[in-house]
Amino acid sequence: MARKAKIVRKTTETDITLDIDLDKSVGSKIDTTVPFLNHMLELFVRHGQFKLVIKSKGDTEIDDHHLVEDLGICLGQAVGQALGKKIGIHRYGSASVPMDECLCRVDMDISGRPYLIYKVRYERRKIGGFDPALVKEFFKAFTDHSGITLHINLAYGSNSHHIIEAVFKAFARALRLAVNINPEISGVLSTKGML
Repeated sequence: MARKAKIVRKTTETDITLDIDLDKSVGSKIDTTVPFLNHMLELFVRHGQFKLVIKSKGDTEIDDHHLVEDLGICLGQAVGQALGKKIGIHRYGSASVPMDECLCRVDMDISGRPYLIYKVRYERRKIGGFDPALVKEFFKAFTDHSGITLHINLAYGSNSHHIIEAVFKAFARALRLAVNINPEISGVLSTKGML
């Protein structure tokens, strides 16, 4: 069964079409109109080995907040839909990623219970025109709409670009581990019988 999903979201602030395939790693094309976010999502698909196609635009003349948050919503919905009943998935994923002077760790549980712990600090207020505070908004929207418990912890680091890059790479690697199918798992990995 194909584990993929397509989300279309049109509001007065944003217009987003997002396709994800959890089991393919070629054919990604990302155009969010936010160059720094494009770069981070390209890292996400490379390190997670996902296929992701995004075409979006938003009221970025105001700022990037609405578009970044809505992209998190769409990615969360897409991952949730692509996983379906979550039969046979590992459920848990963890990854630590160093990026020069920084080290980031991401742990997740595809539990059906959205929760975000985000312990990351930035020294710079802007990276180019991008506000690093929007990264937390992206992941909050993702968790709320995917039903995933997500812990993102920066052990140490000083370069804001490196920190965000390590966050997205660790997120991708943890998600890849969590969504992988284990043929030894019968049903879902829960004593409740559902996630």
